[in-house]
Amino acid sequence: MGRTQVKSLPVGAVDAPALASRNGHEAILRRQAAREPAARTYARALPIVPVRARGLTIEGADGRRYLDCLSGAGTLALGHNHPVVLEAIRKVLDSGAPLNALDLATPAEDAFLTELYRSLPPGLAGRARVRFCGPAGSEAVETAYALVRAATGRSGLLAFTGSGPGTTGRALGGTSADAPGTRVARLPYPQDYRCPFGVGGERGADLAARWTESLLDDPGPGMPLPAGVIVEPVLSEGGVIPAPHSWLRRMRQLTADRSIPLIVDEIHTGVGRTGAFWAVEHSGVTPDVMVLSKAIGGSLPLAVVVYRDDLDIGEPGATVGTFPGNQLAMAAGTATLAHVRENALAERAATLGKHMLGQLQNLASELECVGDVRGRGLMIGVELVDPEAEGDSGFSDGPGAAEGGVAASVMPPRGRHPLPAAPELAAAVQQECLRRGLIVGLGGRHAGVVQLLPPLTLTDEQAAAVLDRLADAVRTAARCRGGGPAAAL
Repeated sequence: MGRTQVKSLPVGAVDAPALASRNGHEAILRRQAAREPAARTYARALPIVPVRARGLTIEGADGRRYLDCLSGAGTLALGHNHPVVLEAIRKVLDSGAPLNALDLATPAEDAFLTELYRSLPPGLAGRARVRFCGPAGSEAVETAYALVRAATGRSGLLAFTGSGPGTTGRALGGTSADAPGTRVARLPYPQDYRCPFGVGGERGADLAARWTESLLDDPGPGMPLPAGVIVEPVLSEGGVIPAPHSWLRRMRQLTADRSIPLIVDEIHTGVGRTGAFWAVEHSGVTPDVMVLSKAIGGSLPLAVVVYRDDLDIGEPGATVGTFPGNQLAMAAGTATLAHVRENALAERAATLGKHMLGQLQNLASELECVGDVRGRGLMIGVELVDPEAEGDSGFSDGPGAAEGGVAASVMPPRGRHPLPAAPELAAAVQQECLRRGLIVGLGGRHAGVVQLLPPLTLTDEQAAAVLDRLADAVRTAARCRGGGPAAAL
Protein backbone atom coordinates (compact mmCIF):
# COMPACT_ATOMS: atom_id res chain seq x y z
CA MET A 1 0.00 0.00 0.00
CA GLY A 2 1.39 3.39 -0.92
CA ARG A 3 1.91 6.25 1.40
CA THR A 4 -0.96 8.59 2.09
CA GLN A 5 -0.56 11.70 -0.02
CA VAL A 6 -0.67 14.92 1.94
CA LYS A 7 -2.40 17.68 0.08
CA SER A 8 -0.21 20.78 -0.15
CA LEU A 9 -1.71 24.20 -0.61
CA PRO A 10 -0.27 26.89 -2.88
CA VAL A 11 1.41 29.79 -1.11
CA GLY A 12 -1.27 32.18 0.12
CA ALA A 13 -4.07 29.65 -0.30
CA VAL A 14 -6.57 28.99 2.47
CA ASP A 15 -7.49 25.57 3.86
CA ALA A 16 -11.28 25.92 3.54
CA PRO A 17 -12.34 23.26 6.12
CA ALA A 18 -9.90 24.63 8.70
CA LEU A 19 -11.06 28.18 8.04
CA ALA A 20 -14.71 27.15 8.36
CA SER A 21 -13.90 25.44 11.65
CA ARG A 22 -12.14 28.53 12.99
CA ASN A 23 -14.94 30.80 11.85
CA GLY A 24 -17.52 28.58 13.55
CA HIS A 25 -15.47 28.61 16.74
CA GLU A 26 -15.25 32.40 16.74
CA ALA A 27 -18.94 32.83 15.93
CA ILE A 28 -19.93 30.66 18.91
CA LEU A 29 -17.69 32.70 21.21
CA ARG A 30 -19.16 35.96 19.90
CA ARG A 31 -22.69 34.71 20.52
CA GLN A 32 -21.77 33.58 24.01
CA ALA A 33 -20.34 37.01 24.83
CA ALA A 34 -23.52 38.67 23.52
CA ARG A 35 -25.96 36.37 25.31
CA GLU A 36 -24.32 35.48 28.63
CA PRO A 37 -23.38 37.72 31.56
CA ALA A 38 -20.04 39.38 32.08
CA ALA A 39 -19.86 37.40 35.31
CA ARG A 40 -19.03 34.16 33.49
CA THR A 41 -15.77 32.89 34.90
CA TYR A 42 -13.86 30.21 33.01
CA ALA A 43 -15.07 31.25 29.57
CA ARG A 44 -13.51 34.70 29.89
CA ALA A 45 -10.00 33.37 30.48
CA LEU A 46 -10.32 30.22 28.37
CA PRO A 47 -11.87 31.04 24.96
CA ILE A 48 -12.33 27.40 23.98
CA VAL A 49 -15.32 25.72 22.33
CA PRO A 50 -14.94 22.05 23.29
CA VAL A 51 -16.42 19.60 20.81
CA ARG A 52 -14.71 16.32 21.75
CA ALA A 53 -12.92 15.11 24.86
CA ARG A 54 -11.35 11.91 26.15
CA GLY A 55 -9.24 11.43 29.24
CA LEU A 56 -6.88 14.37 29.66
CA THR A 57 -7.50 15.75 26.18
CA ILE A 58 -10.01 18.28 24.87
CA GLU A 59 -10.42 19.20 21.21
CA GLY A 60 -11.87 22.59 20.36
CA ALA A 61 -14.12 23.59 17.48
CA ASP A 62 -11.08 25.24 15.90
CA GLY A 63 -9.27 21.88 15.77
CA ARG A 64 -6.79 22.64 18.56
CA ARG A 65 -6.09 20.02 21.23
CA TYR A 66 -5.46 20.76 24.88
CA LEU A 67 -4.29 18.90 27.97
CA ASP A 68 -7.00 19.65 30.52
CA CYS A 69 -5.63 20.17 34.04
CA LEU A 70 -8.77 21.94 35.17
CA SER A 71 -10.89 18.76 34.96
CA GLY A 72 -14.22 20.52 35.31
CA ALA A 73 -12.91 22.31 38.43
CA GLY A 74 -12.06 18.91 39.90
CA THR A 75 -15.26 17.17 38.82
CA LEU A 76 -13.63 14.71 36.42
CA ALA A 77 -11.75 12.26 38.62
CA LEU A 78 -11.36 9.87 35.66
CA GLY A 79 -11.00 12.54 33.01
CA HIS A 80 -13.39 13.15 30.14
CA ASN A 81 -15.72 10.39 28.93
CA HIS A 82 -14.04 7.50 30.70
CA PRO A 83 -15.33 4.17 29.31
CA VAL A 84 -16.64 2.90 32.66
CA VAL A 85 -18.62 6.10 33.15
CA LEU A 86 -20.07 6.05 29.63
CA GLU A 87 -21.06 2.39 30.00
CA ALA A 88 -22.80 3.07 33.31
CA ILE A 89 -24.78 5.93 31.76
CA ARG A 90 -25.73 3.86 28.70
CA LYS A 91 -27.04 1.05 30.90
CA VAL A 92 -29.43 3.41 32.66
CA LEU A 93 -30.59 4.95 29.39
CA ASP A 94 -31.13 1.55 27.78
CA SER A 95 -32.95 0.14 30.81
CA GLY A 96 -35.89 2.51 30.58
CA ALA A 97 -35.40 3.58 34.21
CA PRO A 98 -36.79 6.98 35.23
CA LEU A 99 -34.19 9.74 34.96
CA ASN A 100 -35.71 11.60 37.90
CA ALA A 101 -37.19 9.72 40.81
CA LEU A 102 -37.26 12.48 43.45
CA ASP A 103 -36.13 10.74 46.66
CA LEU A 104 -37.72 7.38 45.85
CA ALA A 105 -35.56 4.28 46.23
CA THR A 106 -34.15 3.00 42.94
CA PRO A 107 -31.58 0.37 41.98
CA ALA A 108 -29.23 3.15 40.83
CA GLU A 109 -29.50 4.91 44.19
CA ASP A 110 -29.01 1.66 46.11
CA ALA A 111 -25.87 0.81 44.14
CA PHE A 112 -24.48 4.33 44.61
CA LEU A 113 -25.02 4.31 48.37
CA THR A 114 -23.52 0.83 48.70
CA GLU A 115 -20.35 1.96 46.94
CA LEU A 116 -20.23 5.27 48.83
CA TYR A 117 -20.54 3.53 52.22
CA ARG A 118 -17.71 1.20 51.22
CA SER A 119 -15.39 4.19 50.76
CA LEU A 120 -16.26 6.23 53.86
CA PRO A 121 -13.82 6.63 56.77
CA PRO A 122 -14.38 3.61 59.06
CA GLY A 123 -15.33 5.72 62.07
CA LEU A 124 -18.19 7.26 60.13
CA ALA A 125 -19.30 4.44 57.83
CA GLY A 126 -20.70 2.31 60.65
CA ARG A 127 -23.19 4.95 61.72
CA ALA A 128 -23.66 7.18 58.69
CA ARG A 129 -26.77 8.56 57.07
CA VAL A 130 -26.76 10.17 53.62
CA ARG A 131 -28.95 13.08 52.58
CA PHE A 132 -29.31 13.95 48.92
CA CYS A 133 -29.83 17.60 48.08
CA GLY A 134 -29.63 19.92 45.09
CA PRO A 135 -26.74 19.02 42.78
CA ALA A 136 -24.36 21.90 43.61
CA GLY A 137 -21.75 21.88 46.35
CA SER A 138 -23.10 25.15 47.77
CA GLU A 139 -26.49 23.48 48.22
CA ALA A 140 -24.80 20.64 50.08
CA VAL A 141 -23.20 23.18 52.43
CA GLU A 142 -26.62 24.75 53.03
CA THR A 143 -28.06 21.32 53.74
CA ALA A 144 -25.26 20.53 56.19
CA TYR A 145 -25.84 23.79 58.02
CA ALA A 146 -29.60 23.21 58.26
CA LEU A 147 -28.89 19.72 59.60
CA VAL A 148 -26.51 20.78 62.41
CA ARG A 149 -28.69 23.76 63.30
CA ALA A 150 -31.69 21.47 63.78
CA ALA A 151 -29.64 18.89 65.69
CA THR A 152 -27.97 21.31 68.10
CA GLY A 153 -30.66 23.96 68.48
CA ARG A 154 -27.95 26.55 67.95
CA SER A 155 -27.20 28.96 65.13
CA GLY A 156 -23.98 30.39 63.82
CA LEU A 157 -21.07 28.81 62.01
CA LEU A 158 -17.34 28.87 62.49
CA ALA A 159 -15.46 28.92 59.18
CA PHE A 160 -11.94 29.77 58.04
CA THR A 161 -10.39 32.32 55.73
CA GLY A 162 -9.82 31.22 52.16
CA SER A 163 -12.82 28.89 52.02
CA GLY A 164 -14.41 28.42 48.61
CA PRO A 165 -17.77 29.84 47.50
CA GLY A 166 -19.62 26.86 48.92
CA THR A 167 -18.64 28.01 52.41
CA THR A 168 -18.82 31.75 51.83
CA GLY A 169 -22.15 32.12 50.08
CA ARG A 170 -25.77 31.93 51.11
CA ALA A 171 -25.36 28.98 53.46
CA LEU A 172 -22.83 30.71 55.69
CA GLY A 173 -23.82 34.27 54.95
CA GLY A 174 -27.06 34.04 56.87
CA THR A 175 -29.22 35.34 54.02
CA SER A 176 -31.21 32.18 53.29
CA ALA A 177 -34.86 32.44 54.15
CA ASP A 178 -34.75 29.73 56.80
CA ALA A 179 -31.65 31.02 58.57
CA PRO A 180 -32.16 34.71 59.40
CA GLY A 181 -29.45 36.46 61.35
CA THR A 182 -26.90 33.67 61.06
CA ARG A 183 -23.60 34.77 62.55
CA VAL A 184 -20.44 33.57 60.88
CA ALA A 185 -17.06 33.85 62.55
CA ARG A 186 -14.03 33.46 60.31
CA LEU A 187 -10.69 32.51 61.75
CA PRO A 188 -7.22 32.20 60.18
CA TYR A 189 -6.47 29.04 58.27
CA PRO A 190 -2.91 27.97 59.14
CA GLN A 191 -0.28 27.88 56.43
CA ASP A 192 3.43 28.39 55.94
CA TYR A 193 4.02 30.87 53.14
CA ARG A 194 1.56 33.50 54.36
CA CYS A 195 1.21 32.49 57.99
CA PRO A 196 -1.21 34.88 59.70
CA PHE A 197 1.01 34.84 62.77
CA GLY A 198 4.31 35.25 60.96
CA VAL A 199 5.87 31.97 62.05
CA GLY A 200 4.53 29.10 59.94
CA GLY A 201 5.06 25.42 60.63
CA GLU A 202 3.82 23.68 63.75
CA ARG A 203 4.04 26.88 65.78
CA GLY A 204 1.72 28.66 63.36
CA ALA A 205 -0.71 25.75 63.43
CA ASP A 206 -0.68 25.78 67.24
CA LEU A 207 -1.41 29.51 67.37
CA ALA A 208 -4.31 29.10 64.94
CA ALA A 209 -5.78 26.33 67.11
CA ARG A 210 -5.34 28.42 70.26
CA TRP A 211 -7.18 31.31 68.63
CA THR A 212 -10.09 29.02 67.78
CA GLU A 213 -10.15 27.61 71.31
CA SER A 214 -10.14 31.10 72.80
CA LEU A 215 -13.07 32.17 70.66
CA LEU A 216 -15.11 29.10 71.57
CA ASP A 217 -14.47 29.51 75.30
CA ASP A 218 -14.84 33.29 75.54
CA PRO A 219 -18.02 34.00 77.56
CA GLY A 220 -17.83 37.75 76.97
CA PRO A 221 -17.74 39.48 73.61
CA GLY A 222 -17.02 36.26 71.78
CA MET A 223 -19.60 34.18 69.98
CA PRO A 224 -21.93 31.59 71.55
CA LEU A 225 -21.16 28.00 70.74
CA PRO A 226 -21.91 27.60 67.03
CA ALA A 227 -24.10 25.00 65.39
CA GLY A 228 -21.03 23.65 63.62
CA VAL A 229 -17.46 24.20 62.49
CA ILE A 230 -16.78 23.76 58.77
CA VAL A 231 -13.30 23.23 57.33
CA GLU A 232 -11.68 22.21 54.05
CA PRO A 233 -8.82 19.70 54.56
CA VAL A 234 -7.12 21.43 51.63
CA LEU A 235 -8.17 24.95 50.69
CA SER A 236 -8.95 24.75 47.00
CA GLU A 237 -10.01 28.13 45.69
CA GLY A 238 -8.14 29.67 48.60
CA GLY A 239 -4.89 28.69 46.90
CA VAL A 240 -4.37 24.92 47.34
CA ILE A 241 -3.26 25.08 50.98
CA PRO A 242 -3.20 21.75 52.85
CA ALA A 243 -4.31 21.86 56.46
CA PRO A 244 -1.55 20.85 58.90
CA HIS A 245 -2.42 17.44 60.32
CA SER A 246 -1.86 18.58 63.92
CA TRP A 247 -4.22 21.53 63.45
CA LEU A 248 -6.99 19.45 61.92
CA ARG A 249 -6.70 16.95 64.77
CA ARG A 250 -6.94 19.85 67.25
CA MET A 251 -10.09 21.06 65.48
CA ARG A 252 -11.55 17.58 65.91
CA GLN A 253 -10.71 17.55 69.61
CA LEU A 254 -11.94 21.08 70.28
CA THR A 255 -15.28 20.42 68.62
CA ALA A 256 -15.76 16.99 70.20
CA ASP A 257 -15.06 18.36 73.70
CA ARG A 258 -17.75 21.01 73.22
CA SER A 259 -20.33 18.86 71.37
CA ILE A 260 -19.98 20.94 68.21
CA PRO A 261 -20.43 19.01 64.95
CA LEU A 262 -17.31 19.11 62.78
CA ILE A 263 -18.25 19.52 59.10
CA VAL A 264 -15.56 18.61 56.59
CA ASP A 265 -15.94 20.05 53.11
CA GLU A 266 -14.68 17.38 50.68
CA ILE A 267 -16.30 18.93 47.61
CA HIS A 268 -12.95 19.54 45.91
CA THR A 269 -10.77 17.05 47.74
CA GLY A 270 -12.79 13.82 47.72
CA VAL A 271 -12.59 10.62 45.65
CA GLY A 272 -8.80 10.17 45.69
CA ARG A 273 -7.81 13.67 44.58
CA THR A 274 -5.31 14.28 47.41
CA GLY A 275 -3.76 10.82 47.60
CA ALA A 276 -6.32 9.37 50.03
CA PHE A 277 -9.91 8.56 49.16
CA TRP A 278 -11.00 11.42 51.42
CA ALA A 279 -8.52 14.17 52.29
CA VAL A 280 -9.49 14.14 55.96
CA GLU A 281 -8.03 10.62 56.21
CA HIS A 282 -4.49 12.03 55.89
CA SER A 283 -4.90 13.46 59.40
CA GLY A 284 -6.65 10.43 60.88
CA VAL A 285 -9.75 12.49 61.67
CA THR A 286 -13.35 11.26 61.63
CA PRO A 287 -15.78 14.14 61.07
CA ASP A 288 -19.41 14.31 62.14
CA VAL A 289 -20.53 15.57 58.73
CA MET A 290 -19.00 15.34 55.25
CA VAL A 291 -20.10 17.56 52.37
CA LEU A 292 -19.59 15.88 48.99
CA SER A 293 -20.09 16.95 45.39
CA LYS A 294 -18.07 17.33 42.15
CA ALA A 295 -16.27 13.99 41.52
CA ILE A 296 -18.89 11.82 43.28
CA GLY A 297 -21.23 12.31 40.29
CA GLY A 298 -18.72 10.92 37.80
CA SER A 299 -18.84 14.22 35.81
CA LEU A 300 -22.61 14.76 36.25
CA PRO A 301 -24.30 17.00 38.86
CA LEU A 302 -24.66 15.31 42.25
CA ALA A 303 -24.21 16.38 45.86
CA VAL A 304 -24.80 14.65 49.18
CA VAL A 305 -24.27 15.20 52.87
CA VAL A 306 -22.98 12.27 54.94
CA TYR A 307 -23.52 12.60 58.68
CA ARG A 308 -23.60 10.75 61.98
CA ASP A 309 -26.95 9.07 62.59
CA ASP A 310 -27.58 10.83 65.91
CA LEU A 311 -27.79 14.13 64.01
CA ASP A 312 -30.71 12.80 61.96
CA ILE A 313 -33.62 14.68 63.49
CA GLY A 314 -34.83 16.70 60.50
CA GLU A 315 -38.48 16.91 59.56
CA PRO A 316 -39.68 14.97 56.48
CA GLY A 317 -39.25 17.04 53.35
CA ALA A 318 -36.50 19.24 54.77
CA THR A 319 -33.94 20.39 52.15
CA VAL A 320 -34.91 17.70 49.62
CA GLY A 321 -35.85 19.79 46.59
CA THR A 322 -36.74 18.57 43.11
CA PHE A 323 -33.46 17.15 41.85
CA PRO A 324 -31.95 14.84 44.47
CA GLY A 325 -32.64 11.73 42.39
CA ASN A 326 -30.42 12.14 39.32
CA GLN A 327 -30.23 8.53 38.19
CA LEU A 328 -27.56 9.12 35.53
CA ALA A 329 -25.31 10.91 38.03
CA MET A 330 -25.75 8.12 40.57
CA ALA A 331 -24.79 5.51 38.00
CA ALA A 332 -21.80 7.54 36.80
CA GLY A 333 -20.81 8.19 40.41
CA THR A 334 -21.00 4.52 41.35
CA ALA A 335 -18.76 3.61 38.40
CA THR A 336 -16.27 6.35 39.34
CA LEU A 337 -16.10 5.47 43.03
CA ALA A 338 -15.62 1.78 42.23
CA HIS A 339 -12.97 2.42 39.57
CA VAL A 340 -10.94 4.68 41.86
CA ARG A 341 -11.12 2.10 44.65
CA GLU A 342 -10.44 -1.00 42.55
CA ASN A 343 -7.51 0.55 40.68
CA ALA A 344 -5.87 2.23 43.70
CA LEU A 345 -6.02 5.61 41.97
CA ALA A 346 -5.76 7.50 45.26
CA GLU A 347 -2.42 5.82 45.92
CA ARG A 348 -1.39 6.59 42.36
CA ALA A 349 -2.31 10.26 42.90
CA ALA A 350 -0.12 10.35 46.01
CA THR A 351 2.91 8.95 44.18
CA LEU A 352 2.57 10.99 41.01
CA GLY A 353 1.65 14.15 42.90
CA LYS A 354 4.78 13.89 45.04
CA HIS A 355 6.90 13.60 41.89
CA MET A 356 5.21 16.59 40.25
CA LEU A 357 5.63 18.72 43.37
CA GLY A 358 9.33 17.87 43.41
CA GLN A 359 9.74 18.94 39.80
CA LEU A 360 7.90 22.19 40.43
CA GLN A 361 10.07 22.87 43.47
CA ASN A 362 13.01 22.93 41.07
CA LEU A 363 11.17 25.60 39.10
CA ALA A 364 10.72 27.61 42.31
CA SER A 365 14.47 27.43 42.91
CA GLU A 366 15.11 28.73 39.41
CA LEU A 367 12.57 31.57 39.27
CA GLU A 368 12.10 34.23 41.93
CA CYS A 369 8.57 34.88 40.69
CA VAL A 370 7.52 31.44 41.98
CA GLY A 371 6.89 32.20 45.64
CA ASP A 372 5.59 28.83 46.77
CA VAL A 373 4.71 25.39 45.44
CA ARG A 374 2.35 23.26 47.50
CA GLY A 375 -0.38 20.68 47.33
CA ARG A 376 -1.42 17.18 48.21
CA GLY A 377 -1.74 14.39 45.67
CA LEU A 378 -2.96 15.67 42.30
CA MET A 379 -4.14 18.96 43.76
CA ILE A 380 -1.24 21.35 43.18
CA GLY A 381 -0.80 25.10 43.45
CA VAL A 382 2.01 27.35 42.18
CA GLU A 383 1.87 30.79 43.80
CA LEU A 384 3.29 33.57 41.66
CA VAL A 385 4.69 36.70 43.26
CA ASP A 386 6.34 40.00 42.38
CA PRO A 387 10.07 39.68 43.21
CA GLU A 388 10.64 43.42 42.74
CA ALA A 389 8.06 44.50 45.31
CA GLU A 390 8.30 44.92 49.06
CA GLY A 391 7.47 41.99 51.30
CA ASP A 392 3.78 41.42 51.94
CA SER A 393 2.34 42.16 55.36
CA GLY A 394 -1.03 40.52 54.76
CA PHE A 395 -1.95 36.88 55.04
CA SER A 396 -3.51 34.64 52.42
CA ASP A 397 -7.06 35.78 52.17
CA GLY A 398 -8.54 33.81 49.25
CA PRO A 399 -12.25 34.05 48.45
CA GLY A 400 -14.34 35.51 51.25
CA ALA A 401 -11.50 36.16 53.68
CA ALA A 402 -12.47 39.79 54.13
CA GLU A 403 -15.34 38.55 56.28
CA GLY A 404 -13.72 38.11 59.65
CA GLY A 405 -10.12 38.15 58.41
CA VAL A 406 -7.58 39.84 60.70
CA ALA A 407 -4.50 41.52 59.29
CA ALA A 408 -1.18 40.33 60.68
CA SER A 409 2.49 40.65 60.01
CA VAL A 410 3.66 37.67 58.00
CA MET A 411 7.00 35.90 57.91
CA PRO A 412 7.39 32.56 56.15
CA PRO A 413 9.82 29.95 57.47
CA ARG A 414 12.51 31.05 54.99
CA GLY A 415 13.12 34.08 57.16
CA ARG A 416 11.82 36.76 54.81
CA HIS A 417 8.48 38.36 54.16
CA PRO A 418 6.44 36.64 51.47
CA LEU A 419 6.34 38.72 48.33
CA PRO A 420 3.07 40.29 47.14
CA ALA A 421 0.86 38.18 44.92
CA ALA A 422 1.22 38.73 41.17
CA PRO A 423 -2.24 38.15 39.69
CA GLU A 424 -1.30 39.73 36.35
CA LEU A 425 1.63 37.36 36.04
CA ALA A 426 -0.61 34.38 36.98
CA ALA A 427 -3.10 35.42 34.28
CA ALA A 428 -0.24 35.73 31.79
CA VAL A 429 0.97 32.24 32.74
CA GLN A 430 -2.54 30.87 32.20
CA GLN A 431 -2.61 32.40 28.72
CA GLU A 432 0.89 31.12 27.89
CA CYS A 433 -0.24 27.67 29.00
CA LEU A 434 -3.25 27.93 26.71
CA ARG A 435 -1.00 28.82 23.76
CA ARG A 436 0.95 25.63 24.51
CA GLY A 437 -2.21 23.53 24.67
CA LEU A 438 -2.48 23.32 28.46
CA ILE A 439 -5.55 24.31 30.48
CA VAL A 440 -4.93 25.40 34.08
CA GLY A 441 -7.01 27.22 36.69
CA LEU A 442 -6.34 30.24 38.91
CA GLY A 443 -7.20 30.85 42.55
CA GLY A 444 -5.81 31.93 45.87
CA ARG A 445 -4.70 35.36 46.98
CA HIS A 446 -5.92 37.81 44.32
CA ALA A 447 -6.06 34.86 41.88
CA GLY A 448 -2.28 34.63 41.96
CA VAL A 449 -2.04 30.84 42.27
CA VAL A 450 -1.90 28.59 39.20
CA GLN A 451 -3.81 25.40 39.98
CA LEU A 452 -3.36 21.92 38.57
CA LEU A 453 -6.23 19.43 38.97
CA PRO A 454 -5.43 16.70 36.42
CA PRO A 455 -7.51 13.52 36.33
CA LEU A 456 -6.38 10.63 38.52
CA THR A 457 -5.80 8.62 35.34
CA LEU A 458 -2.84 10.87 34.42
CA THR A 459 0.09 8.87 33.01
CA ASP A 460 3.77 9.52 33.66
CA GLU A 461 4.20 10.72 30.08
CA GLN A 462 1.25 13.08 30.35
CA ALA A 463 2.55 14.43 33.66
CA ALA A 464 5.90 15.17 32.04
CA ALA A 465 4.17 17.02 29.18
CA VAL A 466 2.09 19.05 31.65
CA LEU A 467 5.17 20.03 33.65
CA ASP A 468 7.17 20.94 30.53
CA ARG A 469 4.42 23.17 29.19
CA LEU A 470 3.79 24.82 32.53
CA ALA A 471 7.49 25.51 33.17
CA ASP A 472 7.92 26.97 29.70
CA ALA A 473 4.84 29.15 30.19
CA VAL A 474 6.10 30.49 33.54
CA ARG A 475 9.53 31.28 32.11
CA THR A 476 8.05 33.05 29.09
CA ALA A 477 5.57 35.07 31.15
CA ALA A 478 8.31 36.08 33.60
CA ARG A 479 10.61 37.24 30.78
CA CYS A 480 7.85 39.24 29.10
CA ARG A 481 6.82 40.85 32.36
CA GLY A 482 10.35 41.93 33.16
CA GLY A 483 11.24 43.01 29.64
CA GLY A 484 13.98 40.43 29.10
CA PRO A 485 15.64 37.15 30.10
CA ALA A 486 17.04 38.62 33.31
CA ALA A 487 13.56 38.69 34.82
CA ALA A 488 13.53 34.92 34.98
CA LEU A 489 16.82 34.61 36.85
